[in-house]
Amino acid sequence: SPASEWKPQHPSLSAMPSSPTPVPQPLLPSPPPTAAAQQLDELLADLGHMQSKPAAVGQGARVPSKPSSSLDNMLGSLTRDLQELGITAAPAGVCAACCKPIAGKVLTALGKTWHPEHFTCACCGQELGSQPFFERGGWAYCEEDYHQTFSPRCAYCAGPIREKVLTALDQTWHPEHFFCAHCGKVFGDDGFHERSGKPYCRQDFLAMFAPKCQGCERPVTDNYLSALQGVWHPECFVCVECLSSFASGSFFELEGRPYCELHFHQRQGSICHGCGHPVTGRCTTAAGHKYHPEHFICAYCLGQLQKGAFHEHGNKMYCQVCHDKLFL
Repeated sequence: SPASEWKPQHPSLSAMPSSPTPVPQPLLPSPPPTAAAQQLDELLADLGHMQSKPAAVGQGARVPSKPSSSLDNMLGSLTRDLQELGITAAPAGVCAACCKPIAGKVLTALGKTWHPEHFTCACCGQELGSQPFFERGGWAYCEEDYHQTFSPRCAYCAGPIREKVLTALDQTWHPEHFFCAHCGKVFGDDGFHERSGKPYCRQDFLAMFAPKCQGCERPVTDNYLSALQGVWHPECFVCVECLSSFASGSFFELEGRPYCELHFHQRQGSICHGCGHPVTGRCTTAAGHKYHPEHFICAYCLGQLQKGAFHEHGNKMYCQVCHDKLFL
């Protein structure tokens, strides 16, 4: 069964200095604040004031200029003033999320640069800067959301398959969850058998679904005989009484069980009392026994007896003449 693995990626996190790097200059006292810096402070104060007090709407209300454009102008003036002092303040890049310059720590992932706090899971919004992440369609996902959203599901537990995936019966499974649907045993070298979309080990499959021998009631898996509305192991299809096989290929049936000719007639009470063989043709019945006509004879003279003209003495049959001669 094929198996695949997904490996998380790791963002590359680097850091820019927290303050611009000055060009070497003679040590001088700290210069007084520039006009640009003072304007920036005033602008930030005005912005804070504007957020806390909404502007009045009505006659005489003045619409302030866009803070973003004013802030960009102030930042530009501040950058120029710092450059005049010999200080370089180039941004490290532009954040792919907010499209603003990155002046502090910069995070590199998916071929782009980000503010660390802006590199987040596309599903839950969790920051990904310090943990592994997965990429799908150009978006980053935390490990949990990636597996819940994109990983194949196990046909047994319905949970996402995070590592090795086993494919069988046109479904995907955790390897440890692909076992016999009846006994729960993991499949070995014998493989598995399928029934109604479920896997079974060989033993349970045969016990549950294979036809049963009418003789021993064990599953029939190889050669078999079909007789008496069922199947049989060849070695199990024998006479119920003497357990002999049917060499001639013929048998007798009584109450759904096979018999050889002798024991069939014995059970039916059709054995000749004279010779002990089955009576299959004409039959003579006397004194509760059956005889071949030729075997219904006088025990003394061996002459064939006629029904109604004989005498029984000591469990033997005699003709009238011999009976009178011997016993009268």
